[in-house]
Amino acid sequence: MKPLRLLPLLAALTMLHAADRIPPPQAAPVRAINRDKSGPPIPDTPPVEKTHPPAILLWPNGAPGSEARQAEPEAISWRQEPDLVFPVISNIHAPSLTPYLPAPAKATGAAVIIAPGGGHMQLTIDREGYDLAQWLADRGIAAFVLKYRLARDGSTAEGAPQSYKVDVHALADARRAIRLVRARAAEWHVRPDRVGILGFSAGGELAILAALRIDAGDPAAADPLERINARPDFFAPIYPGGLANRENEIAKDKTPPAFLLCAYDDQMPAALASFFGALKRAGVNAELHIYDRGGHGFGVRTDRPDYAISGWPDRFVGWLGDRGFLQP
Repeated sequence: MKPLRLLPLLAALTMLHAADRIPPPQAAPVRAINRDKSGPPIPDTPPVEKTHPPAILLWPNGAPGSEARQAEPEAISWRQEPDLVFPVISNIHAPSLTPYLPAPAKATGAAVIIAPGGGHMQLTIDREGYDLAQWLADRGIAAFVLKYRLARDGSTAEGAPQSYKVDVHALADARRAIRLVRARAAEWHVRPDRVGILGFSAGGELAILAALRIDAGDPAAADPLERINARPDFFAPIYPGGLANRENEIAKDKTPPAFLLCAYDDQMPAALASFFGALKRAGVNAELHIYDRGGHGFGVRTDRPDYAISGWPDRFVGWLGDRGFLQP
């Protein structure tokens, strides 16, 4: 990939604006969408976002279509499910990327952009975001947690129109994240031909879209970042949504290799297996794991050591190694 002369300046400007233009999330009521009130009680204390490295705005001057709302703070709230309660982020109008970087001496050159899930209503930012990012960075893999715009935002008043679309705004955020990592690859000890995207649930749909709807960049774009190819070098949809009607979009020699994973007691094993079959027929390398149990939304959990699925991140890293993405 050819270097772009303006990228060091752009990177410096991005870092300059990032710290003072991403306000911390504010505790706010979010509509009770997709909650299970049979779960543990919601804490009396307000939710707090886990401590994480400084985030970087994908568009320092405002994401296209969101310029008027970029100063709005993100909302953080509790989400209740049958066996746990956890914080979720919504009201995202300034999409960003949070880097978790390994020590330079430990870096493998591989980079994974992580798109948390949450039904496009909110982001499960811890076990489907920061927790996995730290786990990967500890193993020499640069990881970047993506906060993307939500097409069914739980912070939007019921009955009010939603501002964003999955295949327009959220996909634009994913592509921009890939471009940003490639633009700063040397700084972050990443190889620009080892940048992939992993997504959970709704984030898995985003990973699939980024891998199937290739955007090679616009050589004439005024924004130098938009000239960079946004095709991921690999993609990893984990219990993904959005599988319907995707098989016809697979293209040999264009679709990157895939790592696919879900649990048998979830809703999508048959659809994910069918997607795997379509990749195989098209000649696209893919690896599929369907674990016996784990349900939906397991992400990275350390509280169920008796579940074999708890070790899935090791399978993913093993696959990266088999594909040559971890070689010096």
